[in-house]
Amino acid sequence: MSKQTMGAGDLLVRIGAIVFLVGAAGTLATVAPLLMHTKRLPTPAYFVSMLMAVGLALALGGLLRSALSQRQAARALPAPEAGGQAAAEL
Repeated sequence: MSKQTMGAGDLLVRIGAIVFLVGAAGTLATVAPLLMHTKRLPTPAYFVSMLMAVGLALALGGLLRSALSQRQAARALPAPEAGGQAAAEL
């Protein structure tokens, strides 16, 4: 198990991945009867397959939030002094 703490957006990425996988399973379940020429599934089953897009949007939002958080953390750090010894001579 990792001892690394979760950053901003990590939870959104994990939830997005789970929702995407549920949507992918729903898509396979709704396409299979069409390919096997059997009775179609009811309409709510097709709504489950739309969860793929929702999961993708959640994961991308988490990645964006994580990137913005890292950018803010990088800006908060003091800039390294250029020239090394030249700054000490002033």
